[in-house]
Amino acid sequence: MQPSFVSDIDDSDDGSYLDDDEYQLAQAQEEWEESLRQLQQLLSLVLLPLVGKWLGRRWSYWAYARYTRLGLGKAFLSKKD
Repeated sequence: MQPSFVSDIDDSDDGSYLDDDEYQLAQAQEEWEESLRQLQQLLSLVLLPLVGKWLGRRWSYWAYARYTRLGLGKAFLSKKD
């Protein structure tokens, strides 16, 4: 028969192995969430302003061309060209 402290050590070894796996999974999950936060920041701080700037310029060129062609009046606001 083994002394009680030997069986306690054996039990703790199995638990530490599972704890290491759980720790690694938690670390992987945390890194994944950090990557998602970084992508979200990239999208909101870089891509959205660039797309908004591009769309704004495109719309303004279209509106100015329509204004020079039709003038500012009912024809400008109607959907027919």
